[in-house]
Amino acid sequence: MKKIYVVEDDLQIAETLASFLRKWAFEVQLAIDFQNVAEAVLRYQPDLVLMDISLPLYNGFHWCSELRKQTDVPIVFLSSANDNMNILMAMNMGADDFIAKPFDLQILVAKIQAILRRSEMLPTTHCLNYQGFDLDLEAFEVSLEEQIISLTKNEAKILGMLFQQPEKLVPKEKIMEKLWESEEFIDANTLSVNMTRLRKKVAAIGLDKQIHTEKGKGYRLGKGE
Repeated sequence: MKKIYVVEDDLQIAETLASFLRKWAFEVQLAIDFQNVAEAVLRYQPDLVLMDISLPLYNGFHWCSELRKQTDVPIVFLSSANDNMNILMAMNMGADDFIAKPFDLQILVAKIQAILRRSEMLPTTHCLNYQGFDLDLEAFEVSLEEQIISLTKNEAKILGMLFQQPEKLVPKEKIMEKLWESEEFIDANTLSVNMTRLRKKVAAIGLDKQIHTEKGKGYRLGKGE
């Protein structure tokens, strides 16, 4: 049974959601302590989080950012504040979808099911390998045999995207979007600086020679076609 955690301070809406989702065989838990949302989510270990933007103490953007530091659980925002700025903010913070209030409950369930299907198809491993180089996304380390290089969180994210699509171009825009999850705005120049530092760091194990730049387009791990 899939588990859903609902972060909604309007009790009537929260209970309506819970009642309807349980009819679809979901296990549902409602947020009670709005001061420790991230801790409650991590304890419950849900398969998906439904999150309102307007919450007591800290808003949904704050909690989405906090959760993204520790988990990749799918997060769907539910909010009447559905202007473009809020939608873009939600997606840049790492949300998987944004559904405007009021919404049709059956459409909500259909979207939840689609997101859960996609998440099940994603690789769950935190260790990736390419040509003998091992990348540990949890430990923030890349290694070759017994030589280990420590990475920053952003460096691990960059290498993670390259290792997941070896020998294929990863557009710089996609990398920048991934790095925005850390709340640090990254533009093309900043990304270039990050890549230069990363190359220098991994040169100790020869990984720098595997990272190729396609000017104005992006980066690729390995030579490709």
